[in-house]
Amino acid sequence: MQDRVVSGNQGPEADTERTLRPDRLREYIGQDDLKERLSIFIQASLGRKEALDHVLLYGPPGLGKTTLAHIIANEMGVGIRYTSGPAIERPGDLASILTNIDDREVLFIDEIHRLSRPVEEVLYPAMEDFALDLVLGKGPGARSVRLDLPHFTLVGATTRPGMLASPLRDRFGVLLHLDFYDPADLAEIVGRSAKVLGIPMNLEAAHEIARRSRGTPRIANRLLKRIRDYAQVRGDGQVSKLLAVEALELLEVDPQGLDKIDRRLLLSIAQRYQGGPVGLDTLSAAVGEEAGTIEDVVEPYLLQQGFLQRTPRGRVLTRQAYQHLGLPVAPGMMGD
Repeated sequence: MQDRVVSGNQGPEADTERTLRPDRLREYIGQDDLKERLSIFIQASLGRKEALDHVLLYGPPGLGKTTLAHIIANEMGVGIRYTSGPAIERPGDLASILTNIDDREVLFIDEIHRLSRPVEEVLYPAMEDFALDLVLGKGPGARSVRLDLPHFTLVGATTRPGMLASPLRDRFGVLLHLDFYDPADLAEIVGRSAKVLGIPMNLEAAHEIARRSRGTPRIANRLLKRIRDYAQVRGDGQVSKLLAVEALELLEVDPQGLDKIDRRLLLSIAQRYQGGPVGLDTLSAAVGEEAGTIEDVVEPYLLQQGFLQRTPRGRVLTRQAYQHLGLPVAPGMMGD
C-alpha cells in the first residue's frame, strides 16, 4: 500500500494535507445532514456553557474525521489533544492525558477501536462520570482513589465501528456517520485545494479529478498534487481536463476511480475463483494485501459502486464488475 496513489498520506504529504483542511464548519464542504446536526449540538452546548457531549465519528478512511475533530474544537473555542488507539498502550498513558486536560477541551482518539480492554476500563468512568479511578499500591495494602476530571469532550474516530465494545459505544452521546462524497462536492473541494496550493485549473479538470477520486477528499487532494507535478514537468503548469486525464492514465486511475490494486483484486476473483464466492483470507493471499487493508480500504468503494458483494460464503463479483473489466459475463451472474 505504500506506493498506492489512493492510499493515505504520511510525512511531508501529511503536512501539506493539513494546510488544505477547513477550520470552521461553514468551510467544510459536503456531509450537509451531518453538519446541520453537529451545528445544532455545538450551538446548544455553547448556549449552556457546557462541554459538547462525546462524539463518535465513523466511516471509511479519508472522509474528514480528523478535520471534523479540529473543527469541533475551533467551534467550541477550546484546545484539542490528539492521540490514537495504538499509542495508548497502558491505562497509565490514558490517565496521564486525562489528568492534564482542561475544562471543555477536546480529546481526539483516532482508531479508537484499537484501544485495549484495560484502557477502555479506565475510559468508562472518565466519559460517564468525569472521574478517574486509580489503584495505588499492590497486594493487601492496595487502595482505590477517585480523581475528579474537568468536563471534556471525547471525539473518537473509527473505520470499524463494529469492533467497538458496546459499553464504549453506548457512552457516546453523538454518533455521526461520514459517507462517500458525491462528485459535485468533491469538485468543489478540488477547486478549493487548487486555490490554496496555487494551481491554475479549470472547472472541467476539477470535475474529472473528482469523479476518479473514489468519493474521498483525501484521495482527491492527493491526485490533485500528483497532477500538479505532471503539469509542471509535461505541461506549462496549467491543469486542463486533457492534461488531468493524461496524468490520471499515467497513475493508472481509471474513469471509475479504480487503481491497479482494485483491478487486480477484481480480476483475481473473476479469473482464479470464477467470480466467487471467495473468502477474505484467501483473497488476501492471492493479491498480496493484508486482509484488514482489503476490508477497510479497498472493499468499501467497490461495494458502494456495485462491483462486489459480501455474502456469508465470501466475496462475489457482480455483472457490473465483469463489464467494467471487459470480461464476458456468465449466465446467472449477479445483476441479471
